Amino acid sequence: MKNEPIFTEEMFHPAEQKFEDAEKIARPSISYWTDVWKRLKENKLAILGLIIILLIGIMAIIGPHLNGYSYFEQDFTKKNLRPNAEHWFGTDSSGRDLFTRAWYGARISLFIGIMAALIDFIMGILYGGISGIRGGRVDNFMMRVAEVLYAIPYLLMVILMMIVLGRGLWTIIVAMTITGWIPMARLVRGQVLQLKEYEYVQAANAMGATTSWKLRRHMIPNTMGPILVNVTLTVPTAIFAEATLSFLGLGIPAPEASWGTMANDALSSILIGNFYQLFIPAFLISLTMFAFNVFGDGLRDALDPKLRK
Repeated sequence: MKNEPIFTEEMFHPAEQKFEDAEKIARPSISYWTDVWKRLKENKLAILGLIIILLIGIMAIIGPHLNGYSYFEQDFTKKNLRPNAEHWFGTDSSGRDLFTRAWYGARISLFIGIMAALIDFIMGILYGGISGIRGGRVDNFMMRVAEVLYAIPYLLMVILMMIVLGRGLWTIIVAMTITGWIPMARLVRGQVLQLKEYEYVQAANAMGATTSWKLRRHMIPNTMGPILVNVTLTVPTAIFAEATLSFLGLGIPAPEASWGTMANDALSSILIGNFYQLFIPAFLISLTMFAFNVFGDGLRDALDPKLRK
């Protein structure tokens, strides 16, 4: 047929072959954490959460110094002022500037959340890792002890700690973490029980590797994905727990400011229509919990090895 293409030998050339290109990898090698960051960047909601967390952290550092007021400075001639050019978030029933107290409270709330997550991280890895890798009677005994501790009511634990240590920042942190590490320990134990049956761990056993070496080189690195996700979700849980305790009057003592104490102080002003005093700490708590949760969800997806390309 007239429309059929005509192929001749001149149209074709043999491909060049070079010995040095025989082992060349066409696709560039990407490390695990580089791939994690690449997939995390594709999750717009997770990146939004990360940006919000960073902004709140920056404001917690510089926010209390922006308008020249102290978080404990009282001026009863300016009490219950609505947001204006001088007091950007208004003032409370004692005439204290709410903008300064809100960002100073962010320091307290974030510090409690991060410290609680850090202590849970360390205790959970050590306890759960040892329990899982030792197995047998040791594992059974350690898990029974953890279950007994976890059965103690949380509010009762807080009250007991306050009786022993008194009200304060570290009392809340101790009360949160004295049993808060147990879910992390269970997670690590489950991961270690699964990993210890893999061939490379069996090979380490055959070579006489110590328990600490196996935990450090094999177990913990291969469980970091679920652990990091759990840590990101522990921070907002601790912040909300502190806010709840402070709202009930069991948290940070006056004149210290946290989002929970601000919400508690705002109760007396709601009856006279000053809803902004409650809205500000409630909004910041909700925004922080939203940011950490969406970032944690995105991090969980990014760390999932099944989704790696």
